[in-house]
Amino acid sequence: MTSRDLAALARDAMLERGLEPDFPPAAIAQAERLHAPATDGVPDRRHLPWSSIDNDDSRDLDQLTVVERTDDGAERVLVAIADVDALVRMGTPVDDHAQLNTSSVYTPARIFPMLPERLSTDMTSLNPDSDRIAIVIAFSVDADGTVDKSAVERALVRNRAKLAYNSVAAWLDGVGSMPKEMANATGVADQIRIQDEIAQRLRTRRHEAGALDLESGEARAVVADGRVAELRRDSKNRAHALIEDFMIAANGVTARYLEEKGLPSIRRVVRTPKRWDRLQALAQELGDRLPPEPDPKALAEFLSRRQRADPLRFPDLSLSVVKLLGRGEYVLLRPGEEAIGHFGLAVTDYVHSTAPNRRYPDLITQRLLKAAIAGKGSPYADDELDALAGHCTKQEDAADKVERQMRKSAAAFFLSSRIGERFEAIVTGASSKGTWVRTVDPPVEGKLVRGDEGLDVGQRLRVRLIRTDVEHGFIDFERS
Repeated sequence: MTSRDLAALARDAMLERGLEPDFPPAAIAQAERLHAPATDGVPDRRHLPWSSIDNDDSRDLDQLTVVERTDDGAERVLVAIADVDALVRMGTPVDDHAQLNTSSVYTPARIFPMLPERLSTDMTSLNPDSDRIAIVIAFSVDADGTVDKSAVERALVRNRAKLAYNSVAAWLDGVGSMPKEMANATGVADQIRIQDEIAQRLRTRRHEAGALDLESGEARAVVADGRVAELRRDSKNRAHALIEDFMIAANGVTARYLEEKGLPSIRRVVRTPKRWDRLQALAQELGDRLPPEPDPKALAEFLSRRQRADPLRFPDLSLSVVKLLGRGEYVLLRPGEEAIGHFGLAVTDYVHSTAPNRRYPDLITQRLLKAAIAGKGSPYADDELDALAGHCTKQEDAADKVERQMRKSAAAFFLSSRIGERFEAIVTGASSKGTWVRTVDPPVEGKLVRGDEGLDVGQRLRVRLIRTDVEHGFIDFERS
């Protein structure tokens, strides 16, 4: 089997899950006809040393960041989000396709972008040395990490340096040289230092409130010469944390701005976990304890203790916690209603707004935000937003299943020559439908088809690989 076969399997998986792998002719034709939007009357922010930090191979750049000094000497964070709505109008063929899939889908051998590449990697991407219209979310961060004095506007921006997580993190940690893109852009190096310091303040504040620091360690298949050459576990680093902290803050500002302007929003929520009893048992098995009632701060402190005590196995514990917390979902929040909040992030006000090239809920939020900026009402009726929230949750689940299935197909391809080998593993799922485990090295998830009696999420065991099925993404183990 080759990467071409994996790409074909991915396309079939998309169709099976109710997702459309190919753009309809009308959407392609629309993308080809589009021209850059007019910039008349849009404030010019191109003089600032904006930069992007993303994956090494990312081409759909959604956001830029910069910090500026205000007249009173304070530091103000600016997050620029690509104005995708300027080119992707409601009800057009491109928008209809994006609304159907609701997100880009990433598989080892093929990416299925939400928007045609002429948009997502060019006209609506915040590419280096290109003038772009963006939604700029501005906020101050106090010494204790409190977000304050926020504002939202449309502006013209220009990316001075396209940076990558790993090289920026290595430089910040003092174990790598300055990335050449940073060295070639005046002021960007100083910017990243300042942004890193502010992000640490934001992170400390969130952790004090009970935000969970999780690192599930999902394996990424590296395809080379048409074959799966490696299963690589990518760890979250300092640069990831910088962008994550800024985006969480920007999403909170966006949610509150819409509330203040009297507009509805689609909130991203993670409800209080139903399996708190199993989280308690998991803590007890590790010689620790959690309180009887769900408490995000207590859970965050437990995770912090375990990360310090056993950093090597922390990703396995994180994965167990992720499974037990339950899935995120999108829900409509009308003005004046009480927000459900996001248990894992320990925040009450949270929307998805910072990745409109890749996620449809972010594009919906962008349209609401632009209406609020212009002093207009919602472009969507409440019942329409409610239906879209449910649809986005459903399609996100479908996309996750495609990505998970294709990770398993790639892993099955990689492990096909290792039948009979034994591995250390951890239980990642246990229900009436079966028991699933993930091996430690390589980090691969599969089904435990024999010897699963009495097991639950988070328990450790040894397993033996007995079968792989690349086409269906099956990896079967037995207890060893």
